[in-house]
Amino acid sequence: MEARNRNIRDWYGKVQRGEIKLPRFQRFEAWDQHRIASLIQTVIQNLPLGITLILEVGEAEQFISRYLKTAPETPNKVYEHLLDGQQRLTALWRALHNNYTWTTYFIYVQAFDNYNEDKSRDLSVHWKGRYIKQRTGERFPLWCDKPDKCLQRGLIPTHLLRPEDIQSDIDDWLNKALPKPSADSGMDELQRYFELRQRVSDQIKDLRAIVANYNLPYLALPAHTDKAVALNVFINMNTNSKPLSTYDIIVAEVESVMERSLHDLETELHQRHPHIARYAPLSDLILTTAALLQGDLPNQKGAWNMDKKRMVEDWDTLERGLDRMAEFLNNEGIYDAQRLPTNAVLAVIASLYANIPDAGDKRGRDELLLKQYLWRAFFTDRYENSAPTHAFADFNALKKIITNRTKEDTTPYSINDVPIFANHSLVEVEEILTAEWPKRATIRGRGVLAVLCRLGALDFATGERLDSRTIENRHYHHVYPDALLKEAGIPSFLALNCALIKDNTNLTIGRKDPLKYLKDRYMWTSEAIVQERLQAHLIPISELANGGYEGLSDEEKTVKLKQDFDAFLRKRADLVMAAVNKLIHGRQLSPSELYSEV
Repeated sequence: MEARNRNIRDWYGKVQRGEIKLPRFQRFEAWDQHRIASLIQTVIQNLPLGITLILEVGEAEQFISRYLKTAPETPNKVYEHLLDGQQRLTALWRALHNNYTWTTYFIYVQAFDNYNEDKSRDLSVHWKGRYIKQRTGERFPLWCDKPDKCLQRGLIPTHLLRPEDIQSDIDDWLNKALPKPSADSGMDELQRYFELRQRVSDQIKDLRAIVANYNLPYLALPAHTDKAVALNVFINMNTNSKPLSTYDIIVAEVESVMERSLHDLETELHQRHPHIARYAPLSDLILTTAALLQGDLPNQKGAWNMDKKRMVEDWDTLERGLDRMAEFLNNEGIYDAQRLPTNAVLAVIASLYANIPDAGDKRGRDELLLKQYLWRAFFTDRYENSAPTHAFADFNALKKIITNRTKEDTTPYSINDVPIFANHSLVEVEEILTAEWPKRATIRGRGVLAVLCRLGALDFATGERLDSRTIENRHYHHVYPDALLKEAGIPSFLALNCALIKDNTNLTIGRKDPLKYLKDRYMWTSEAIVQERLQAHLIPISELANGGYEGLSDEEKTVKLKQDFDAFLRKRADLVMAAVNKLIHGRQLSPSELYSEV
C-alpha cells in the first residue's frame, strides 16, 4: 500500500457529513489537554503527524460502528471506517468546535497581547480549564467567551479555524473583539482601528489556511479486506511500533562522550534510592532535573541541549536532589505518581536541593518555601499550559531566594518575585466543586486528594493511617455511593466525593446510604472515634449523616438526595479550601482546627 494525501478540510468534511465512522471496538476518547494542545501545535507548525489507517466500506459495513464524539449523526452512506487515528481526528474535530465542557483552546499571537500575564511563545497553543458555578450555571472563567478579553490576551479561539464557510462568525467575533470607535473619533484613531482589525483578520485567515490545507496522510485497506485481516492490521499498528525515545538516544550520546553507561548509573541510582521512581519514570526525572541544573528547560528540548559530559560529572548532585525531592514529597503526603497533581514540580524541587543544606535553620527556611511553592502549584492554573517554561521561570526565581541573591537596589529576592506567587491567584471554591475524580489525571482533582492524603486519610474501619507503605492497598471510594447517585441521575465521580480507604472496607460499605454505614460503625466503636476517622478525610459529618431515604417515593428521594449531596459537597469544598489556605503558607494541618473555622 502507498500513503495517500488528504488535508484537514477533506477529513473535516467527511466527519461533518457522517461519511467516516469508528468501529465500536475502538476505545473512546483518551487524550488529555496536553496531548490535544500538542496536536494543534503540530498542525499550525505544519509538522508531520503520522499515518492514519482506514478501511474502505463497500455495500455494507463490516463492523458495527459509531460516530466520532460530537460529530453529527446523518443518514448519509458511510464510506470509511477509521481503524487508527481516532484520537487525532476526534481531538481536531472537537478543538475546531471548542466543544469540550471543561477546556477551551486558543492560539496565542504575541503581537496582540496587551495583557502580559505570561510571555508565551508566538503562535503557540493555549488551553484554559473551565468550571461551572452551580448557583448561576455560568462557565468560568467568563473571559474565555468574551472576544475582547481574549484578544487583549493575544488569544484567538480555535473554533474560528474550522475549515468551512464561517465568515459571518468571524466577523461577529471581530466586531465584539474590536468595538468600532465612536462617530466623532479622529481619523488617526479610525485608521488605527481598521489597521488592527485587518491585522487580526489576516492572522485568522492565515491560521485557517494552515489548518485547512494541513496534510494528514492515510493508508487505506480496500473494502474486500477480510475482517480478520483488518483486525490484525489494527492490532499491529497500535501495539508493535516502539520508536526510540529521547532517553534512548541520550544514553548513546553519554556512552560516546563519557564511555559510561547511563543505564548502569540509572540502575545504581534506583538500587540506592528505590523510592524516587514512585513519582515518575526514573529516566524522565534524570533528564528533566539534569537539564534544569544546567540552566535548560526541563523538557525534551532542554535534554537535547544540555552538556552530557557535565550531566555525568554532576551525577552526585543530581542523585542527592532526586532523593531529597522524594523524601520531601513523602513528608507532604504525596506518595506516588498516581496521587501527584502535576509532575512539573518534580525537577524544580530536585534541582533546588542543590543549594539547600542537609540540616539547620537554613534547610528549614528553604523547605518552608518549597512547601508554599508545592501547594500553590496544585491550586493555581500555573502549570496548565507551557508547564516546562513556567517551571523554568519559577525555578530561577526560587533559586535566587534560596541562594540569597539581591536585586540591583540591594533588596533581597522574595516570593513576590516568583511568577507562581506574583501572577497566579488561588482557584475559587466553585472549581473545587467541579474537580474531577482523582483517578483521572487532572491537577485539581488530584490536588483535592493530596490535601486529604496530607491529613492521613485514616481508614474508616481500622483507623490505619495512610502512608507510602499502605497507599497501594487503598481504594477510591465514593462517599455518597455511585449506585445511589446514579439512580437519581447525579454525577458521582467528583473529587469531593472521594475517600481513599482499604479495599476490604470499601467492599463492606458497598452501596449503603451514608447514614446506614455511619450507624454500623457506631455499633462497635464510639462516636468520637468515627468522627476522628471521617475528619481525617475532611468529610463533613452532619451533612453526610442526613440519609434516611427509606420509605420515600422515587421523586422525593431524588429531591432529598440532590439537596443532601449538594450540601455535603459545599461543606467539604469549604473545608478543603480552608486547608489549602494553610498549606500555601507552609502551615501544618489540624482537622479539628479546620472544622472549627468552617
